[in-house]
Amino acid sequence: MGCPPDQMANFRRGEYCAQPKQLQFHAAARLADAEGGPTQIAQGGARGGAKSHAALCQVALDDCIRYPGLKWLYLRSIGASAQESFQDLLTKALSGLLKYYIPSRSLLALPNGSRILLGGFRTDRDIEKYVGLEYDGIVKDDAHLISAERHALIDGSLRTSKPDWRPRSYVTFNPGGIGHAYLKKLFVEPWRNKAETDTRFFFSLPEDNAFLNPEYLQYLETLKGWLYQAWRRGDFDIAAGQFFTTWRREAHVIEPFHAPLDWTWWAAMDYGFVHPTVVHLFARDGDGMTYVVDEHYQSGKLVKQQAQDIKAMFARNDVHYGRLERLVAGADVFARKGNSETSIAQQYEAQGLKLEAANMDRINGAAQILDLLGDIDAGQLPRLKIFSRCAQLIECIPAMQHDPHRPEDVLKVDADEDGLGGDDAYDAARYGLMELDNLVKRRARIY
Repeated sequence: MGCPPDQMANFRRGEYCAQPKQLQFHAAARLADAEGGPTQIAQGGARGGAKSHAALCQVALDDCIRYPGLKWLYLRSIGASAQESFQDLLTKALSGLLKYYIPSRSLLALPNGSRILLGGFRTDRDIEKYVGLEYDGIVKDDAHLISAERHALIDGSLRTSKPDWRPRSYVTFNPGGIGHAYLKKLFVEPWRNKAETDTRFFFSLPEDNAFLNPEYLQYLETLKGWLYQAWRRGDFDIAAGQFFTTWRREAHVIEPFHAPLDWTWWAAMDYGFVHPTVVHLFARDGDGMTYVVDEHYQSGKLVKQQAQDIKAMFARNDVHYGRLERLVAGADVFARKGNSETSIAQQYEAQGLKLEAANMDRINGAAQILDLLGDIDAGQLPRLKIFSRCAQLIECIPAMQHDPHRPEDVLKVDADEDGLGGDDAYDAARYGLMELDNLVKRRARIY
């Protein structure tokens, strides 16, 4: 698996029997020693894959043993559970180090000066008490329970003054939770796309853990719905509270092809400045299949530059603006704000792009997308395909959650101050797909 001999010797001394999937993780941990190697190494997937076990053993039996004086933070949700799981791991797998554990201080203090501090958190906000301190390494166990904002805060504490040591983090997570979309984007998508740089991700299932008791596997098999998909199958396209539960990447995402120009073409915009402006280009064939062909996603640019880039997107598909049936946008572009004499829509029209009002019905828009996605599990084929270059929409759809106050609607999610995250790609797609009925009726009148 690529583990060097001295690493395996450390594991043997600790009486730790690493399994094949864990050995892949351990080999990547050693790659972090080299300049240019990964510094964020994750294990994710279904429950029962021995992810937490491997992360702690890597720190306690290898990193801290070979480099004296390291200070590690081991983060896990719920203080009592963290104490128990930490002590269980020491007792079962790291019994030789148990004598160095100080429960009153939640600290494993090794003879060579290396330390592992147990950091339990009950809520996402509890993470802030560890911010501002310096750690040579951080284990984020149950990282799906940490929000993107708190991930960024705690990562700011990952730094060192020690020579010949590169700070690193080991991360374990399951699908679902507040951190689902962030972790999927950071680790899972680069792994899927074979585009990993600073990260390494290792997917695991219960079958990867030969020591898992069969009763627990039987329990996982009894789960239903999203819990089964997340906890048993480790499906990162399924999340707790997910609205579009019938989304299947393998069924809905396709590689781009040159779509015929005699199809029906139209586009939809969700405008933003700090938030991104998103424009999707749509096509519909003669058999009733709808395609999201391309995506413009850009923030911090004025209308003139946005318009040029939007036209460039149309042009690279050989679909110039004049061929489009409609270009619709949300209501905000038609309003005059402040002392402005012109609306955003008028500014776009001055650049040669005439915007028309979109149907902004949120509930029916969500229902329209659900209908087009079909239900592969129930034998209902999809009538919507998305080209793989529409990266933001592909990430956004499975991350959308039910609104707890209106379960039939999708929860509104704003982008952060840097323009990241949010539901802008979903809104642009919703505006466009709500045009289908109008376009069909219009075509029927023409013919």
